[in-house]
Amino acid sequence: MLGIAGAFVQAHRGVVEAPWGVVVVPWGVPLVWLALLAGIRGGAWLVRTRWGAWSVMLGWLAATVVLAAESPSGDLVLPGGGRQMTYLLGGVILASAAASLPVPRNQPVS
Repeated sequence: MLGIAGAFVQAHRGVVEAPWGVVVVPWGVPLVWLALLAGIRGGAWLVRTRWGAWSVMLGWLAATVVLAAESPSGDLVLPGGGRQMTYLLGGVILASAAASLPVPRNQPVS
């Protein structure tokens, strides 16, 4: 679900009028990265192992790779632009780092 939603949300950007001209703010990519990190860490805490985190990351990666591939009709959800490549590469780096973090264990109070 994160991969499908992220493929479409990452393209969003806002236009801000500034005194020196128009500034384009790409807010979709950081938003999707935050949701991806929250989902991965949530999966780790829910299952209480790193396998939960890795399963969420692999699900995101599988959906993203499928949407980045060209369909038989020639359609692309994630074309090869700079913002899309930043989303993919940054997402893989952040997701693998988040999935590799240890899961906090409940410590007994002494």
